[in-house]
Amino acid sequence: MIITQIRSKRDYERALRRIEELMDAKPRTKAGDELDVLTTLVEAYEAKHYAVCPPDPVEAIKFRMDQLDMTRKDLEAILGGRGRVSEILTRKQALSLEMIRRLHRKLRIPLESLIGTAA
Repeated sequence: MIITQIRSKRDYERALRRIEELMDAKPRTKAGDELDVLTTLVEAYEAKHYAVCPPDPVEAIKFRMDQLDMTRKDLEAILGGRGRVSEILTRKQALSLEMIRRLHRKLRIPLESLIGTAA
C-alpha cells in the first residue's frame, strides 16, 4: 500500500476509484486501513476544493417552512408579529440572536444556517 497526498484532480479521481475498489474491505485489515486513510485524504481534499457554504439564512427559513408546510402567520409567534416576519423574509431586517435561538429551538434549523444575518 503506497498512499500519497492528493495534490491534483487526477490524484483525487484516482483515490476515488481506489476507494470504490476497497468498499467491501473488512476493518482492521490492510485493505480496510488503506480505505480509512484514502477516505480521510479525499475528505480533506474535498473540504479544501469543494467547500459547501451554508445556505442564506432567509432561504433556510423558507426551506424549513416549506418542509413543515408553514405559513408566514405560523412564524409570527417565533419572530414577533406580522410586520417583523415580513421584514425578515424580505431582508429588510436582520435576525436578532434571540430570533436565531427561537428558530433553531422551535424549527430545528441549524445554527450555522441562521448566523449569517445576526444583528
